[in-house]
Amino acid sequence: VQLQASGGGLVQAGDSLRLSCAASGRTVSSYAMGWFRQAPGKEREFVAAITGRGGSIFYADSVKGRFFISRDNAKNTVDLQMNSLKPEDTAVYYCAADRLPIPVTNQYEYGYWGQGTQVTVSS
Repeated sequence: VQLQASGGGLVQAGDSLRLSCAASGRTVSSYAMGWFRQAPGKEREFVAAITGRGGSIFYADSVKGRFFISRDNAKNTVDLQMNSLKPEDTAVYYCAADRLPIPVTNQYEYGYWGQGTQVTVSS
């Protein structure tokens, strides 16, 4: 499975961005998909995850109510809609995938990773 993340950019606080992750190589409809982020000088952290059929979704407390994860299994994609962005959301955002039955928050459970897309939020 190859993952390609896109949609990052430079925005102002309060703006919105939509990240997209396109999978190729095989259908990922049965894979849990996750978004993680890594800010400069910090560890990579969990943001959001969704199960294969979209039946279960989990968010980090820091983004709950502002970020929304969704997937389109027909297109083999997963998106992250980010609203009310804050400067502390600035990071490289990565998508990840693996055959997991639940929306796992532990990055080490995911075997497939995209290359990351930079999100910068100015104050």
